[in-house]
Amino acid sequence: MAQEVSEYLSQNPRVAAWVETLRCEGETDKHWRHRREFLLRNAGDLVPATPGEAAADAESGSRHRQLQQLVSFSMAWANHVFLGCRYPQKVMDKILSMAEGIKVTDAPIHTTRDELVAKKG
Repeated sequence: MAQEVSEYLSQNPRVAAWVETLRCEGETDKHWRHRREFLLRNAGDLVPATPGEAAADAESGSRHRQLQQLVSFSMAWANHVFLGCRYPQKVMDKILSMAEGIKVTDAPIHTTRDELVAKKG
């Protein structure tokens, strides 16, 4: 899928520029590659049609809130996959369903607190 994403972005420079604005400053290339795929899979009509629309969207309350929610979900998903963070079940269900089909082959394996306690018991 990573190849498909790269190909899509090379054919859609406007989308590539837009999604790049959503990258966090200290985000590693590995984390960004997967989080970018999450964003693109779920962005739908949140991608501005034209550069001018991007500026207008900054002022559009509903669309801006939807974008902020998508970015938050993408970060929660990346934190879960790469850092082992857990969230309330409703959030976990949402982000895992949004990430369905994204293949992360180089994610670390985390042991939860509950798993550690169970081993000692």
